[in-house]
Amino acid sequence: MSFRFSLRARLTLIIMLPLVLITLAVAFWAAKDAQTRAADRFDRSLLVTALGISRDTAFSGGDALSEETRDLLRDTSGGQVFYHVYAPDGVFITGYATPPIPPEEARNDAGRFTFFDAIYQDVPIRSVQFSDLMTIDGLTGNFTFTVWQNLSLRDGFVSSLSRRTYVVMATLIFAVALIVWFGVRLGLGPLLDLEEAIEQRSSEDLTTIKRAIPVEVRGIVGRLNVLLSELSLTLRAKDDFISDAAHQLRNPIAGVLSLSEAVASAKTLGDAQTRSQDLVEATRRAARLTDDLLAFERAKSVRPGEIGAPIDVNDVLARMQPDLLRLAQDRECKIQVELLSDPAFARLDTLLFEQAVLNLVTNALDHGGPALSMIKVVLGRSHRETLVDVIDDGVGIDPAEWDLALSRFGQVSPSEGSGLGLPIAKAVAEGAGGRLELMQSSQGLRVRMKLPRAGQGD
Repeated sequence: MSFRFSLRARLTLIIMLPLVLITLAVAFWAAKDAQTRAADRFDRSLLVTALGISRDTAFSGGDALSEETRDLLRDTSGGQVFYHVYAPDGVFITGYATPPIPPEEARNDAGRFTFFDAIYQDVPIRSVQFSDLMTIDGLTGNFTFTVWQNLSLRDGFVSSLSRRTYVVMATLIFAVALIVWFGVRLGLGPLLDLEEAIEQRSSEDLTTIKRAIPVEVRGIVGRLNVLLSELSLTLRAKDDFISDAAHQLRNPIAGVLSLSEAVASAKTLGDAQTRSQDLVEATRRAARLTDDLLAFERAKSVRPGEIGAPIDVNDVLARMQPDLLRLAQDRECKIQVELLSDPAFARLDTLLFEQAVLNLVTNALDHGGPALSMIKVVLGRSHRETLVDVIDDGVGIDPAEWDLALSRFGQVSPSEGSGLGLPIAKAVAEGAGGRLELMQSSQGLRVRMKLPRAGQGD
């Protein structure tokens, strides 16, 4: 299992990491609390023992300790306790001969208890010292009592408490980790069932997913269903396009084949030349149809986010102007290109844009009718858009037939065109994030490409 891409492992980590951090914080607090409590308990035990020794010393003059006090000395807080008593004049009374000496800062006045840590015979100890005013054998004054115990006993006690706490916490963490690990596995069951259901589908099954799914993944499955629907529509459109293209190419190819056979079977050189000219024209029309088909399909596949840097539409139209003029002269029609005085940027595929403009002009020439005399290509701009208008003074198109004219292979009137001129321009405009509009001009038809404006550095 790849931990990096395992949702199960990621969820377990997300759940367990804060829990482990909290547990470590609690364990640290518990250790400090155990240490504080143990220190307090040991200090109290030492104090009780010291008070017992003080009492017995007062009663017996230091000659004997009671049975209860001896029990305290033997096993106070789990270990042996040592003591020392000396008189006001420094004379040793009872206990061990050499007591630990408290540091200067820990010494207090008579009648006050002083707890301190020290090193006694190379061993760390905890001690309590106090002075008590009493009279023993006719000597009155402050008798000093010192009681101490090895610190290792306290540390061992703290370690024992902490160890038990750590074991309990580690056991709980391990149990929670197991529960989370297998719980996440059960929780992901619907997703695994969904994966299995998708895996069993064939590559041709693009229907939407309709299984019961958790709320948390409905958005993902919803987007997947949208993608499947769009993919299904795209593939259906591809199939339709291939079918239409095959249908549209059938007649030109058949014509080329027929003319080729006619040239081959010509009986005279004159007939062969005439039929050869017809063959060249038929081949040219077939080539044009093929180019239009490829341009339309490429324009349909372009998305605004896939287009590179913006282009200067003004500059592109300026470069196209000679070709447009030559195209119009061949049809005995005038053409006028009106440009702007400064750049007009739009995010476009240059070749597709040139193809779209050429198709719009050719479309006007093919369908403008015998009265057609002028075609204008006008570049303009609005606040947010770059506008490219192709205006003719021909017969125009009835508004009721605009949808037909914009449809693929749609022709309002019979012509030698491919029926893709306006659809290509529409696809190019929409691929750039704009749109294509048909409008009636004062005499003929106005076709407007509305393209989102772009800055030079966008």
